[in-house]
Amino acid sequence: MDHDFLVERDLEYACHDGESLKGWLWRPSTPGPHPVLIAIPGGAWRQGGPEKFKDWGAWLAARGWAVFSVSYRFASAKQKSWPENFLDLRAAVQFIKGRARELDLHPARVSLFGDSAGGHLAALLALAGEEEPFRSTFPADPFHRLTTEVRCVIGVYGIYDLAAQWSHEQAFRPNDHMLLNFVGRDLFDDRRTYFESSPLSYAVRRASGPAFLLVHGDEDEVVDRSQSDTFRRALRLAGFNSRKLIISGAGHYFVTDPADEPGSHRGWLMPRVLRFLNERG
Repeated sequence: MDHDFLVERDLEYACHDGESLKGWLWRPSTPGPHPVLIAIPGGAWRQGGPEKFKDWGAWLAARGWAVFSVSYRFASAKQKSWPENFLDLRAAVQFIKGRARELDLHPARVSLFGDSAGGHLAALLALAGEEEPFRSTFPADPFHRLTTEVRCVIGVYGIYDLAAQWSHEQAFRPNDHMLLNFVGRDLFDDRRTYFESSPLSYAVRRASGPAFLLVHGDEDEVVDRSQSDTFRRALRLAGFNSRKLIISGAGHYFVTDPADEPGSHRGWLMPRVLRFLNERG
């Protein structure tokens, strides 16, 4: 069963500022159209790649879900990546919806998955992808008329409040500079940008919205679990369907751990993600 899928590597979904943006697409070998999960790799907004989710892609494709794992522009000490990476990922959603028939995918059944910085971008894209300031950034984009609406979001140890993450880093990771590279400025020089780039800021009442599954370990040393708790509380108060999974003994980075090892946190998580997708995606 685990080999019952097709994979296409280095599929270009956009080219922004001369940089080719590519993803890996896993598809079930059975006839579609198939629901699709866009996977956004974490890595402090400065590293990662589509191959990170190769095990997830193969496993889910063998069980009826297409997975498009993507690259996006990264931050560095010399180059911020906000809002460029957000716009890259919006283009990925628009690409999947625009090419759905050709790729045997279901354009109305698109969901998002991300870990850490990828969880941040997935949640932000789901909540703010239709915001007018972001939609008008690339007016020449041939996909700009396509909606970025998605069915559900799975965030694994995501960052949902950048000001809270800044405080956490100052206390526990003062030499990391992860957020400074992403935003390009210190919180106390530009608090507004930290607000605008936080998913928490967009958890407001609306006519409809995606369902959320928020996953966090209770021993995470990189992103404090309280962010998932605060974000879920805001989502629930705003009327979103949201669930949380707190994994006892789990830290950060477990999303790519071997699934078949005894006590594997990823192994425990995978069937629960699939059940959530089948119910909500």
